[in-house]
Amino acid sequence: MRQVTVFPGKGVREFIKVKATSRRLSYKMVIYSLLFLTFLLRMHRQEASSQNVEDARLCDGIRNRLVNLQVSLMEHKTRVAKIQEYLYRHVASSSIPKPLHCLALRLAHEHSTNAAARLQLPAAELVPALVDPALFHFVLASDNVLATAVVAASLVANALHPASVVLHVITDRKTYAPMQAWFSLHPLAPAVVEVKALHHFDWFTRGRVPVMEAMEKDRAARSQFRGGSSAIVANISEKPIVVAAKLQAMSPKYHSVMNHIRIHLPELFPSLNKIVFLDDDIVVQADLSPLWDIDLQGKVNGAVETCRGADKFVMSKRLKNYLNFSHPLISDSFAPDECAWAYGMNIFDLDAWRKTNISLTYYQWMQKNLESDLSLWQLGTLPPGLIAFHGHVHVINSYWHMLGLGYQENTTVADAEKAAVIHFNGRAKPWLDIAFPEIRPLWTKYLDFSDNFIRACNIRP
Repeated sequence: MRQVTVFPGKGVREFIKVKATSRRLSYKMVIYSLLFLTFLLRMHRQEASSQNVEDARLCDGIRNRLVNLQVSLMEHKTRVAKIQEYLYRHVASSSIPKPLHCLALRLAHEHSTNAAARLQLPAAELVPALVDPALFHFVLASDNVLATAVVAASLVANALHPASVVLHVITDRKTYAPMQAWFSLHPLAPAVVEVKALHHFDWFTRGRVPVMEAMEKDRAARSQFRGGSSAIVANISEKPIVVAAKLQAMSPKYHSVMNHIRIHLPELFPSLNKIVFLDDDIVVQADLSPLWDIDLQGKVNGAVETCRGADKFVMSKRLKNYLNFSHPLISDSFAPDECAWAYGMNIFDLDAWRKTNISLTYYQWMQKNLESDLSLWQLGTLPPGLIAFHGHVHVINSYWHMLGLGYQENTTVADAEKAAVIHFNGRAKPWLDIAFPEIRPLWTKYLDFSDNFIRACNIRP
């Protein structure tokens, strides 16, 4: 250590003498100094560590915000893309293609100018066949002339005994003239074809008609979707699946009388005891007369069930896929895992039907659905049909009815060709541009593309 001694001098001068002396080091001082230095070092490290943690937290926060922003942007883009997809599908599946509109107009003009297009269908001498229970009676309700033409042509072409086939075509008032013109100019002899509009049925024109009342109530309920598809898509708060449901609710087929009229088959055909009902988006590929030999065991509806099969995408439908089991009216009445069945090709025992209250049950549940703000089931006529025919269905072999050709591409042509009836249920109808090209030829093969009306309307394979 060094010691500094200051001696006062005379006057203003001062003499400073520095004297070096030795002193023994104090261990306590060393220890205290080390402890103090350690404390300072720790404080420095803690401050540095705290700063690093704070910096890391700040970086993590910024990084998380950027990630969340990117995720939000991606979710928004995905939502917009999904909604656009639903909108395009809705427009494509709901609109009337120009060729089909052209065909209806040309046939209507032909009906008004050509007597050969206004023939009585069937001819007077064949009228008794319309109520002959010994013949095979098929019923088809449609306002689509081209689709009806394919069903009729495929049915007759594959019948072993076409002279025993009677096809009852039901249509609406506006489509009656084009439909009559088509079958007048394109006869399917020796099969018998009847074309009638709903207003031609005595039962339909007199008194109270539940199907019309249900349609009016249905339209009123759907009027809540104001502004059309643009307003639905513009609602950014809705989930895409909700948007899809609302777009689907606007589809004309869900409030078409053609889609509901099957529930009144016993009243429309009081003289018949058994019929096969066909949808207009099917193709017949085999003789269907053996359907009349099936013993329905007292049941009303012979149908293919849709919960078992090789195609898990199509054949996996149970009641829970159609009905809302979160609603007590549904959960208290039905079992969610019960197998569903399909419309499209059904054999109906009308005598057995007349002994039940199926039609009344159908409309009672439609009324309950309206009172429940359309929350009991998905849209369409199958869900109320599943309820009304509950306990009245006899399951038939899946060979008779193959489904799903209108909404998935998993079906191969080879598999489809093995079925007696193929069903283009779904949005991708075979007469639309969005049809699946691989399986569409199974439908187009029954159209004559050299026909003057087909060529004039630019309808192509």
